[in-house]
Amino acid sequence: MLILVRHGRTEANAQGLLQGRLDLPLDSVGADQAIAVAQRIGRADELISSPLQRARQTADAFGQDYTIDDRWLELAYGEFEGTSYQGIAGVWTQWNKDPHYAPAGGESLATLDARVGEALDELLERAADRVVVVITHVSPIKAAVARVVGGGLDFAVRSHLSHAAICRIEIRPIGAVLFSFNETVA
Repeated sequence: MLILVRHGRTEANAQGLLQGRLDLPLDSVGADQAIAVAQRIGRADELISSPLQRARQTADAFGQDYTIDDRWLELAYGEFEGTSYQGIAGVWTQWNKDPHYAPAGGESLATLDARVGEALDELLERAADRVVVVITHVSPIKAAVARVVGGGLDFAVRSHLSHAAICRIEIRPIGAVLFSFNETVA
């Protein structure tokens, strides 16, 4: 089973700000969410984390060793990091229309999809007979799930993922199957 976990909440999340690659810690709610999600999942055979602090703090709640994989970093929002979601409505439209669009200093959805796809392909085989848990961010999880369900990047735009949410991908004889999406612990 491959289990993708979105990190717990940060103060920027609570304020409705885009974080992207900003390396912010969990707030007290996020720390509680990290503990709850680790308890819900239990011990992993393999635990992987994005290098960003909020993901590593969530991984720390599992109380076991983990590896860092940069391919599970959040989408780089570039010049929009630290700004309000509501303040960039036109940019969202552009991103949704053109998967190759990248804001100044940012990353395109196509680039995100390629790097997450590479990481996902490596993990699916290992997750066939082991529990592999990845602690990451909203955009990489949506990109991975979109690949599994064949929904393309449009799925990522039209789905919601809560803080500390769990998505389970089961490996079956027919291939990877989305088993659950946006399981919440609180």
